Amino acid sequence: MTKKIIAIDLDGTLLRSDHTISDYTVNTLQKVQEKGHQVIISTGRPYRTAFPYYQQLGLHTPMINFNGSLTHIPESKWAYEHSVTIDRRYLLELLGKAEQIQADFIASEYRKNFYITTDFPETIEPQLFGVSKITDKMKLVTEKITKNPNAILFQTRVEDKYALASELRQHFSEEMEVDSWGGPLNILECSPKGVNKAYALKYLLNALNIDKSKLIAFGDEHNDTEMLAFASTGYAMQNANPLLLDFADEQISWTNNEDGVARKLEELFLS
Repeated sequence: MTKKIIAIDLDGTLLRSDHTISDYTVNTLQKVQEKGHQVIISTGRPYRTAFPYYQQLGLHTPMINFNGSLTHIPESKWAYEHSVTIDRRYLLELLGKAEQIQADFIASEYRKNFYITTDFPETIEPQLFGVSKITDKMKLVTEKITKNPNAILFQTRVEDKYALASELRQHFSEEMEVDSWGGPLNILECSPKGVNKAYALKYLLNALNIDKSKLIAFGDEHNDTEMLAFASTGYAMQNANPLLLDFADEQISWTNNEDGVARKLEELFLS
């Protein structure tokens, strides 16, 4: 059997709605890896909040974070590590539009740390950023904006986050990618122009000298469109955003809450 690269989104795809991975899914992915296939987490999440799942799955493969802005092997020095950043002036401009975009919070994300606005502290889930609580040290103020971030993350109160994403892309003259996270949170993430999960996977395949024909991918949300289109076979979850379906080769029969990824992998590689 041809050994595959299996790129998997987290929120709304591998993770259940309560942000957990079932024992069945963990065991299934481990069996798939024992067959020689490589599982690659490909997520909009920062490294900090994706790493616990990486450890739970027993992975040693590269991981893609920030919707493609960071490709690396966690806790390791890797010659092919690749990091792309956003010009910090876009962060400053977005902060000036906080009221207009109805932002609960805006966060600037870096590999190892983040800063976040705290105008509406009750709307912030610290666990989303891999911490137990938000401290003054983490507060985003203009004086701290000295480096270009890997990504900008914000939670909005607008009813149609997809329309807002489109408006922001136009406002910034397509100089930034603006995509939505999967799952129930009303979160948008800004990435550098031209950077998405497909960008990172193309870079990774080139670095590893692996043909695209060996890549399959699973996703559920708008930020997975390029990844599913790029893969030799792109699988949309049963719970996928309808906007994703035109980019997928197949919609699987199960949702994230039904261990859909594991069930499909078991069907493909273990039956």
